[in-house]
Amino acid sequence: MASAEWSAETAPGMRFDEDWGWPGFDFEVPAEWPSGVYVVVLSTGSTRGAELPLDARSARLLVIVTPPSGSRSADILYKVPVFTYHAYNTSGGGSLYGSLRPEDIQEDVQAGTRVSRVSLLRPGGGVGGPVKGQPDPYDPRSPRQTFAHWDAKFLAWLEREGFAYDCCTDLDLHEGSVLPDGYRLLVSAGHDEYWSAEARGTVERFRDAGGNIANFGANTCWWRVTQSADGALLRCEKFPPGAPAGADPDSLRDAPDHWWESDPENALFGVSYRNGGGHWSGPRRPLGFRIQHADHWVFEGMSLREGDVLGEHDALIGYECDGAAYVLDDAGHAQASGSDGTPPGFRILGFAPLPREEAEGWQFAAREPTASPQAATLGLHRMGGTVFTAATTDWARLLATDAQVQAITRNVLSRLSSRR
Repeated sequence: MASAEWSAETAPGMRFDEDWGWPGFDFEVPAEWPSGVYVVVLSTGSTRGAELPLDARSARLLVIVTPPSGSRSADILYKVPVFTYHAYNTSGGGSLYGSLRPEDIQEDVQAGTRVSRVSLLRPGGGVGGPVKGQPDPYDPRSPRQTFAHWDAKFLAWLEREGFAYDCCTDLDLHEGSVLPDGYRLLVSAGHDEYWSAEARGTVERFRDAGGNIANFGANTCWWRVTQSADGALLRCEKFPPGAPAGADPDSLRDAPDHWWESDPENALFGVSYRNGGGHWSGPRRPLGFRIQHADHWVFEGMSLREGDVLGEHDALIGYECDGAAYVLDDAGHAQASGSDGTPPGFRILGFAPLPREEAEGWQFAAREPTASPQAATLGLHRMGGTVFTAATTDWARLLATDAQVQAITRNVLSRLSSRR
C-alpha cells in the first residue's frame, strides 16, 4: 500500500488561520452505517485487505456519523471533542497555543507568537496532522489530543462491553441539535477542553431537564471558543490587554475566554482544572484516588473499603486532572466547600492531593493561592440530572487493564443511561 504522505507543518503558503482551499468531496453515508467514528485513509494504492494501524499522523481524516434528527439508536450519546482537536492541531505552523512559523516570531518579544484563531478548513483535527504537545510516556503510540489516544480506547471498550451509543461532535451541540432527541446520558472522555457558549448551553439545558452527564476526563470546559460567522474559524482570546510577553495564559487573571473568570465550569461539572493541575513531560510519581463513601452505588459490587486507593500503580492521576475546592472533616474526608462555584451536594468519592514540590514536575493554573490545596476529586452531584466526573484525563487508558476502573465505568454508564 502506498499512502499519500505530506508535511502539514511546512506546506508552503498554507497557514494555520486560513482556509487551505482543498477541493471538497461529497460522500453519501450508507444508510446501514451506525452512528459512530470512522477513520478515512487517503491512499494512492489499494488498501483492500490491508491491516491499517490507527496512526494519528498518516494521511487520514475523521468522519463522525450522527443519527438523523429524531432517530437515536441508543440512550447514550458520546461527544467527540473536535474543537479541542483543532485547538492543538499545528497544521500550517500554529495552533491556539502559538505560532511555530519563524516569520511570526519576534526576537525577544513573544507577543508575535500569540494566536487567537485557527482554521477548521485544514488537515488534522483528530487525525491526519501534527499536534502540539509532548509524547505520553505511558502510551507513546499516538499523540495526546487525537482521536486515537483517549476517545478510540473508550469507544472500543464500550463496544466490547455491549453498551450501545450514538456519537456527536462539539458542532452538533453548538448548533443545539442531537441532545433533545431523548438521550439519557451524555458521555465525554479524555481531554474535552474547548467549549463554545452555545454547546455549553445545550448541555446545561439537557441536564436541567433531567439528562445525565458522565465525564471520564479532565481539564474539561477550560477555554471558551467562538466560531466565525461562516463557521470556518475557531477563536479563543487568551491574553488580556497588557499581558506580559511570554506569559502562561492558563495562569493569567482576566483572560477574556477563561470560563472560570465569568461562568466557572464547576457549575456544570463540579470540578475545575484551576483546583487540579497538569504533568506534561515524562513519567510522573504514581498517584491514585483514595476512596471515600465506599458504600456508594458508584462502587457497587467492588468490595472496596474506606481508604483503598484506586489506580495508583498505573498512575491514574494525570496527565491533567480537575478538582473541587474542599475542606477536611474530623475523619480526614474531603468535602466540597462550594467556595469555587461547585454546586451544593457535590460528593467527593475519590481524593488525590497533588505534589507541590517543583521536582515533582506538576504545573498549576492558579497563579494565586486557591481556596484549598490542589487535588483531583472524583465525584458527582445532582441538578436536574446527575453529573459524574472522573477528574483525570487518563481514565480511558486504564480501562483496558484495571478491573476497578472498569467496574466503576460500568456502574456509572448502566445507572445513568437507565430509564428506570
